Amino acid sequence: MPTVSDVIAALDALWPPELAESWDAVGLVCGDPAAEVSRVLFAVDPVPEVADEAVRIGADLLVTHHPLYLRGTTTVAPVGPAGFKGRVVHQLIRNDVALLVAHTNADRADPGVSDALAAAVDLRVTGPLVPDPTDPAGRRGLGRICELDAPTTLAEFAARAAHGLPRTAAGLRVAGDPDAPVRTVAVCGGSGDSLFADVRAAGVDVFLTADLRHHPASEALLAGRPALVDAAHWATEWPWCEQAAGQLDEISDRHGWALRTHVSRTVTDPWTAHAPSTSPAGHPAPAGTPSPGASRAPSPSSPGAPR
Repeated sequence: MPTVSDVIAALDALWPPELAESWDAVGLVCGDPAAEVSRVLFAVDPVPEVADEAVRIGADLLVTHHPLYLRGTTTVAPVGPAGFKGRVVHQLIRNDVALLVAHTNADRADPGVSDALAAAVDLRVTGPLVPDPTDPAGRRGLGRICELDAPTTLAEFAARAAHGLPRTAAGLRVAGDPDAPVRTVAVCGGSGDSLFADVRAAGVDVFLTADLRHHPASEALLAGRPALVDAAHWATEWPWCEQAAGQLDEISDRHGWALRTHVSRTVTDPWTAHAPSTSPAGHPAPAGTPSPGASRAPSPSSPGAPR
């Protein structure tokens, strides 16, 4: 039976903490390094629902992509505007569950978050979008440049991405000519509009990422290629949980550890419903006009990632 420190050492080899951005907060958040681990849960967000799930399945270690305290704190009190974070800490410690965060170090790793995103959409990775200059093999870095096995159209590629990624209320947004040919794709799990210059330099046909804002997206389209496919932040990073669990399974088998890994299917995307626009462009509906029924996202307890 491995200890928390044993498992962390193995995971640090996969996602070296030194690869993390200077502003990031990765590593062990709470938990006894000497405690034994028999069950590990992987999730994107360290929110109360995920902490409850970790306790419910008897996990000894929770590994999340997003940090609990990214900007630091002076208290873990379970009250106030950020009291839910304190409640997560109390819930985990009270039930002997350790919390480990792998954020931008997992983004830059080989394989990393964007490799898992590419695999979910059935893309062949050819290299990093922003190479890590410290990697002589040229495999680590932010984002990935990918190819399709056969050319397709932007509309068909968007449908392919929608099928491969977990279902969310917002779905995917597409910017560009639906009939434009697509052969090469840049992907970046999580927020990617800071990488537009790198994407243009790569000369790809489409950029698949999340959290695209109006002005950067508009300016990117006016500058020419690529077309844009904007998915939910959570959806672009959830495939990493499956990849990470598989990596730990391999390590466990190699060391003869009696570990069981689980991937959370709790939908922690914050958007819960989508109401399609119905009024003509340029003609807002009068105040008080009833809106059509909104399509709902999966409930937090449902399997939110049908494959």
